[in-house]
Amino acid sequence: MTDPFSGLRVAITGGTSGLGRALVRELVNRGARVAFVARTRERVEQVARENPGAHGIVGDVSVKDDIYPIAIQITGELGGLDVLINNASDLGPTPLPMLSDTECEDLEHVFATNVFGPFRLTKALMGALAASAREGRGAVVLNVSSDAAINAYPGWGSYGSSKAALHHMSRIWNEEHAAEGVRFLSLDPGDMDTPMHAAAIPDADPATLKRPEQSAHEFLEAIAAEITVESYVSR
Repeated sequence: MTDPFSGLRVAITGGTSGLGRALVRELVNRGARVAFVARTRERVEQVARENPGAHGIVGDVSVKDDIYPIAIQITGELGGLDVLINNASDLGPTPLPMLSDTECEDLEHVFATNVFGPFRLTKALMGALAASAREGRGAVVLNVSSDAAINAYPGWGSYGSSKAALHHMSRIWNEEHAAEGVRFLSLDPGDMDTPMHAAAIPDADPATLKRPEQSAHEFLEAIAAEITVESYVSR
């Protein structure tokens, strides 16, 4: 049986650490054509070496002027786009402050990364995704959410409120673009053993946390289910 990701064109932001890195690895192993985005050139080059065939793009989704160059490189390298995974996230300052003690500039930067970055990049790539849907390839956007988007945790104000905005934005997009066949998912990967989690909760026992590889696999299965449904409907 052919893997649903074989030949699929997939872009991932935040692709050099934690969940993003695990997604790049599994997608390449499953035969997808992958472009990944991250801010640091050295880490982009390292992950590209580790995953032959994956295209690394240096860019910062929180920076407005980086968005169109990122989008152009994604579609240029892949020849279009079938799946976009908005994974890049900013936790905000650590130790995590109470929301009322958070500097306005820190809150703005978290929203620039976690909300405006995915918004701008998805908007820039919507034409490519709609074209993929018309071709019956099952266009999907997955926005990485968090239980902090639903539950109110003290100290997680910047991150939680930004993820809540992204979660609801995903639901609205899904309603608006259903007729075009572009599907939107907002999924929580759970508490993972990643550098971000370590920064937020430094005394957490890694043995109690999910491996990023497990969450990556779960996410790809959720995307595959959407692709399969869309392919069936297209017939």
